[in-house]
Amino acid sequence: MFRSLLFYITLFLVTVLCSLMCICAALVSRGGNASHLVGRLWSRIMLFAAGVKVQVEGLDNINPQEAYVFAANHQSQFDIFTLLGHLPTQFRWLAKKELFRIPIFGTAMKTAGYISIDRSNRREAFKSIDQAATKVREGTSVVIFPEGTRSLDGKLQSFKKGGFHLAIKSKRPIVPVSISGAFAILPKKGFRVRPQLVKVYIGEPVPTKDITAKNRDWLISEIRRRIQENLPPEEKGQPEPIRNQPFVADAEVL
Repeated sequence: MFRSLLFYITLFLVTVLCSLMCICAALVSRGGNASHLVGRLWSRIMLFAAGVKVQVEGLDNINPQEAYVFAANHQSQFDIFTLLGHLPTQFRWLAKKELFRIPIFGTAMKTAGYISIDRSNRREAFKSIDQAATKVREGTSVVIFPEGTRSLDGKLQSFKKGGFHLAIKSKRPIVPVSISGAFAILPKKGFRVRPQLVKVYIGEPVPTKDITAKNRDWLISEIRRRIQENLPPEEKGQPEPIRNQPFVADAEVL
């Protein structure tokens, strides 16, 4: 319990401080890049306070100077700290609109260029996805959690389609990211924080420039399969069948 109390006290104090720093950084740096670096500092402090260590593999699969859509499984709030603290590239989040209403923190998210998504309004959600696709085409990576929300049991869930609309529209590669161990730190409805090693595997990018909406179901199945194969058996979840196939040209690329 001492570790949990330390974490939550640190979370409150450091979140307020770093949020103010993000807002100030936005005044001297356009586009949110400086604010993102403050967010990285925030995440690393929170990981340290929780006693969490992170091991990342597959960094050689990406070029930090290129823009990607990163698709990761979502086990815990610690997925956010893990990726923000250890993914070595500038990126933006697609985040539920409720987070933007939090005083100071929400303002910091806006100044950092994070994108609000209204999950209760399909039309507004797709506008947010289109906005994110524009950012990716302009050279800024975006991270999505295709499951839509945190897993209740730590196992990989089914994927929603919205984030893949983003990847196809941006025409930038989508990178499967497997996160293992985060659920044991803090389950979705839990309070107690347990120190744990989190392992992250960054897979090879999957090109989307020749993929259309017709092949979206195949892309969803393929990315889920790639994430699943780098998770331990107890986190893999149920396999899902491939629902259709890509064009022959896509098969050659992939």
